[in-house]
Amino acid sequence: MSEDKNIPEEIDEKPAKDLLQGVEDEEQIESSSEARRLTGGLKITFTTIAVIGALYHLYILNFHPIDPWIFRSSHLLFGIVLGFMLFPGWKKASNRVSIIDWILIVASIGIFIYIVINLQQLLFRFGVMPTTMDFVVAIVGILLVLELTRRTSGWTLPILAGIFILYAFAGPYLPSILNHGGYSVERFSTYIYGLDGIFGVTLDVSSKYILLFIIFGSFLQMSGVGRYFIDFSFALAGGMRGGPAKVSVISSGLMGMMNGTSAGNAVATGSLTIPLMKRVGYNARFAAATEATASAGGQIMIPIMGAGAFLMAEITGIRYSEIVIAATIPALLYFLSVYLMVDFEAVKKGMKGIARKDLPSFKGIIKKSYLFLPIILLIGMLLQGYSVIMSGTYSIIACLIVSLFKAETRMGIRKIIGALELGMKNTIQLLAVCACAGIIVGVISLTGIGLRFSSMLFSVAGSSELLALLFAMFISILLGMGMPTTAAYAVAASVVAPGLINLGIEPLFAHMFVFYFAVMSAITPPVALAAYAAAGIAGTDPMKTGVQAFRLGIAAFIVPFMFIYSPEILMVGSALEITIAVFTASIGIYLLAAAVQAWFVGRPAKSITRILLVAAALCSIYSGIVTDLIALVIIVVAVLIQIFLGKKVETDLELNDQSIKNIN
Repeated sequence: MSEDKNIPEEIDEKPAKDLLQGVEDEEQIESSSEARRLTGGLKITFTTIAVIGALYHLYILNFHPIDPWIFRSSHLLFGIVLGFMLFPGWKKASNRVSIIDWILIVASIGIFIYIVINLQQLLFRFGVMPTTMDFVVAIVGILLVLELTRRTSGWTLPILAGIFILYAFAGPYLPSILNHGGYSVERFSTYIYGLDGIFGVTLDVSSKYILLFIIFGSFLQMSGVGRYFIDFSFALAGGMRGGPAKVSVISSGLMGMMNGTSAGNAVATGSLTIPLMKRVGYNARFAAATEATASAGGQIMIPIMGAGAFLMAEITGIRYSEIVIAATIPALLYFLSVYLMVDFEAVKKGMKGIARKDLPSFKGIIKKSYLFLPIILLIGMLLQGYSVIMSGTYSIIACLIVSLFKAETRMGIRKIIGALELGMKNTIQLLAVCACAGIIVGVISLTGIGLRFSSMLFSVAGSSELLALLFAMFISILLGMGMPTTAAYAVAASVVAPGLINLGIEPLFAHMFVFYFAVMSAITPPVALAAYAAAGIAGTDPMKTGVQAFRLGIAAFIVPFMFIYSPEILMVGSALEITIAVFTASIGIYLLAAAVQAWFVGRPAKSITRILLVAAALCSIYSGIVTDLIALVIIVVAVLIQIFLGKKVETDLELNDQSIKNIN
């Protein structure tokens, strides 16, 4: 595939500020070719249901808590109704909602009514002694969840859930670690469609936190704050060498933390940054890979971490503020790595930034710095110990208030309705994958396969803890391939994290380790969703883009080992120990970027130099004087080799020039 295919020539003729116009009107779901374009009465109906759904959730969360099963059931009901209205069962379906979709919607409403009416009895019957009607409701409910997930996220997660469902019945016939007693269809289906499965912790997080912060993100977008993030990034870094790539790193980190999906963030910000990266000299593949890598990094960016922090807090019982504090240094190291990667590429190719006249005025950006207030308020309230729900709600209100300061950003009733609708619309996919991930988590809990896997991991660690960690890394990436971050982490946390904890690793460290690799599955071939999404925008080969993104994000595969062997990276230890660990880790990240990009001491790096740089970088994994000294010695050797080879090349060139002169 051609590197420049599908990129209009006129893009290169536009100044950057023109390409920024209309950012706040981007809608992730509406940009999807698979979503229906609702019009007329259908559009009004959809908007009405979406706005009611958003207001209902905000009201229940802040003022009138109800039974968890009913709340999560209503959350799923809104997702199914809106999802089947918006997403057709097949790609070439018309924009009209089919009779089958209406039947599925009615069925979902009937299931919700059944749960509400029979709630007290179902709490004791489901998964234990279900009636025939319980069984029918559970089976239909499971199928609805699988179909909604298929429509919104493709086949990967439903197929994985299907494999786990099959395992629940095939267990009695499987050998060794996979063997279990088996379950009746009635007991299994009602268990999975209960509070230990679909309506378990993953949907709980979706109903309380993911939805809240996606609505917050939609208010940022509609109020102009989201646009300001992009403008701020361009004003700050657009004029630097390779500026648009650095803009991509900054803006994707800011927007991605509230997005909840790496691929969605790659599409939302990549539509702006990828053409501009190409304009200053990056090839299409590198541009797409940069956007994918930065978008994946948005999922580990504090304070929201793509909702991963909230899910981790629910699963582990660790305070949210502790998770955010621990995640700070690893997130900064990751973005430092990506920044250095794109900077080295810019140096190698002699790139320049975008002309200042084509960038947003920095003076104007400073005047609008009050638009950061919702984010500052959110971070401040979370770190002060206020509840996540209260912090998120107040931040939404803050968006409304700051939008009133300028006429161009002012949110009237129409924009408020648009923000509420967009919030519910963008929640559908994550709601579906959380519900579907609940099936997998439920099977793991019911069959006990998670504990068996922990035992296997423990036996592997008998010979080497590093081997066990590598094994856990591969399993986490494998389970996360093709899935949004939230679902990937939920599954990996159920299968892998308990085994790491049994090895003696602290729960926070174990879950952070698993979380990082679940996030990185989005840029790990052969199924790298974020890279494939960015490649579609750049018009370049998806698989090659995935390989390039993997190279750019290589630090994320090193950082988790850093905080296992150097707990100071997760803010554990004295201030001096943490400072030293961060300093040496930063040097290691620099060396790793130099090795990957083959650029060191101002000139191209030879193979021997790159090998030495990788060795020095790996020494930074361990926190200690000995490893730091070894790294220092290796660095000195690498520098000397680069200087010696550089002088040799210069001498050879001079001799060649002299020979040519003598001949003449």
